[in-house]
Amino acid sequence: MTDTTTPSNTPHRVVIVGGGFGGLEAAHYLRNSDIAVTLVDQRNHHLFQPLLYQVATSTLATSEIAWPIRHLLRKYSNIKTLLGTVESVDTKARTISTADGEVIPYDTLVLATGARHAYFGHDDWEPYAPGLKTLEDATTIRRRILTAFEKAEREPDPKKRQDLLTFVIIGGGPTGVEIAGTIADLARDTLKGEFRVIDPATAQVVLIEGGDRILGAFSEDLSAYAQRALEKLGVQVHLGNPVMKCHADGVEYAGKSLGAGTIIWAAGVQASPAAKWLNASADRAGRVVVNDDLTAPEHSDIFVIGDTATVKNGDKGPVPGIAPAAKQQGVHIGKTIKARLAGDTTPRPFRYRHAGNLATIGKRAAVTDFGFITFKGYIAWWLWGLAHIYFLIGVRNRLAVAMSWLWISVSGARSARLITQRDAAEEDHIA
Repeated sequence: MTDTTTPSNTPHRVVIVGGGFGGLEAAHYLRNSDIAVTLVDQRNHHLFQPLLYQVATSTLATSEIAWPIRHLLRKYSNIKTLLGTVESVDTKARTISTADGEVIPYDTLVLATGARHAYFGHDDWEPYAPGLKTLEDATTIRRRILTAFEKAEREPDPKKRQDLLTFVIIGGGPTGVEIAGTIADLARDTLKGEFRVIDPATAQVVLIEGGDRILGAFSEDLSAYAQRALEKLGVQVHLGNPVMKCHADGVEYAGKSLGAGTIIWAAGVQASPAAKWLNASADRAGRVVVNDDLTAPEHSDIFVIGDTATVKNGDKGPVPGIAPAAKQQGVHIGKTIKARLAGDTTPRPFRYRHAGNLATIGKRAAVTDFGFITFKGYIAWWLWGLAHIYFLIGVRNRLAVAMSWLWISVSGARSARLITQRDAAEEDHIA
């Protein structure tokens, strides 16, 4: 076995894979220390994923919810940022390898590699029903939504026109609910009066959830309110029948076919290959089943956090895969690493502090559940907005997002309605 431990005269080497909420929080906690930190990510930006759906639905621009990682960490001389895709981990040699052949040694490894959407064994559905995890996903969905209206304006056949104006969202969690409500607002408010042939308000927005209610992580009362709020916006909510097939012309569920020009997948996620890298036990979504202190089984020098890990939360089930949880985990491992280097090897189990569940429905309603108190309606929408603005990085972005929301609330106009990076197939329909 190769000895890759740090010589006594060199800093302890911490390699963080992933610049999301957990990875960035861990790097930030270790800033300005005598620890040599290397953060590796396959993209050059940190993404505020809770508002990604607002890019997909033309509410916000990409630059308002993403920031270059190098810029965020530029002031900390002990932190190095690398753009690269990690492909494997050698736990014996204590190294990671990237797609371009670079081998990076570590003394402590933090895997915060996130997740992608999962199609439950039907990966062939992805071309027809894109998920929403990256900026590329968001701009793809935005393009398809806006292009659907443009195609409908030029389509002479009434049946084909209505199919183009049918938007299907699969999955009734927060992302699915938020997308459905925003598309309904877009069709009935923002696009009003902009077309001459079609009436955008006739668009059908259909939310399909295989379970017996939407927002399953919320109380039944808030779930029922959210469904009523969606239906008030004109969204058709279908429960209890999962989608059986997605194809170029629409979806099949409950024994029937529904023609749709745009399908959006919000039904499930699959973790990164981290469990395979470590040859570790994983749950059904591929997340590493970690120890109480967030270390990988049999690897006390490797931490796994965020959407890459399944973390126990006492008798309350697993810790939810949300941004506040990932940030808390990032801080926890930062403290643990510093404590270990100071000679304190006392076990440090992670304790999750519930920060609440939040979901918005359109531009004037939301539901929030903080455990000890719940809100719904306009008050909840304000709380939702304030919470998200608080977690945004930088005064400029907070102001920009707040002004965008205020403008949309007052005027209904959305300034980010840009069709970019058009699909080759779409070139045949739109000059």
